[in-house]
Amino acid sequence: MSDNNRNIPLYTAGGMQMSCQAVNGKTKEEAIEIRKQTLAKIRTYVSVNKMFVQFYNGSNVGVMVLPEYILSGFLLGESHAEWHHKACIEYDGFEYEELGSIAQDNDLYLAGNVYEIDPNFPDLYFQTCFIIAPNGNVELRYRRMTSSFELTPHDILDKYLDVYGIEGLFPVLETPYGRLGCIASEEIMWPELVRAMCLRGTEVLLHPTSEPGSDKGNDRQIARRARAIENHIYIVAANTATIDGMPIPAYTCSAHSCVMDFKGDIMAEAAQGGESMLAHAILDIDFLRARRRQGGMFNHYSRQLTDVYAMMYEQHPMQTGNSLLKDGEILPHPDKNWFRARQENLLERLTKKGVL
Repeated sequence: MSDNNRNIPLYTAGGMQMSCQAVNGKTKEEAIEIRKQTLAKIRTYVSVNKMFVQFYNGSNVGVMVLPEYILSGFLLGESHAEWHHKACIEYDGFEYEELGSIAQDNDLYLAGNVYEIDPNFPDLYFQTCFIIAPNGNVELRYRRMTSSFELTPHDILDKYLDVYGIEGLFPVLETPYGRLGCIASEEIMWPELVRAMCLRGTEVLLHPTSEPGSDKGNDRQIARRARAIENHIYIVAANTATIDGMPIPAYTCSAHSCVMDFKGDIMAEAAQGGESMLAHAILDIDFLRARRRQGGMFNHYSRQLTDVYAMMYEQHPMQTGNSLLKDGEILPHPDKNWFRARQENLLERLTKKGVL
């Protein structure tokens, strides 16, 4: 197919495997300086990646993904109030301004993941996946829906829906490179969450992550294969290369940045052991759309029995929303013991019902 006959041009998408400098144990001023240094490195890496790919492959880099919480690392040791103060970024902060400039200067969609303060909920923070357009504007924000020890939109569901609607829970961005969606890290383990994104039209799932890496593979790489096959989507994942400045071995979360096609095959993958820009591949959205619209046994996506699944979910509710709303007011962010107790109570209830 010639480019003149295409609805969507061929383009390269990639996951940038980068080291994350954590801000744990730092002051707010030190954390800001770390973010500035990380942003400078992101600018260099994205620009060089685009130049090399276009020079050697002759393909335009249209989409680039950065790892999970690349500007901060994750909360370990600090209180939620301390993390809110020093590790979370504002909508109008210098961080988004610089990321927007990087996207604009390189004429691409730049995705990543940060801890962010929402002006509609200024006392809270969310772990946010973003997509910035080539015009420099943040055009998609997805707030992580599942977390072991952090508040999510699900915990304040009614309030969140009042502001953003169901579209804000599962946002999808229409672009010249296809319809882009985002999820964070271990969320790839939930088939329903990814399917919700796909029911809203996602064709390319961008996956900022920070996950354990091994030559034996890992659960999230297995899950990426399954999600790609189940939904007939491309997945572009960016893992950390190391997490520095935290009391964990630096290379624990490394490797498996990749581009995966709709058959679950890895098109490109970065190795464990350091930073890499090799996880990039050319995506053919026109071919993907034709395949998704073709009937046959292979088209698992079109054969889903969503009505009977919904019946079973209604009969067996598990975690339900609004657990941190009381009389319409948002409760303070609880500590880890509250989250542990919630899970233990759920497991006890499911055991008594004979589900477990």
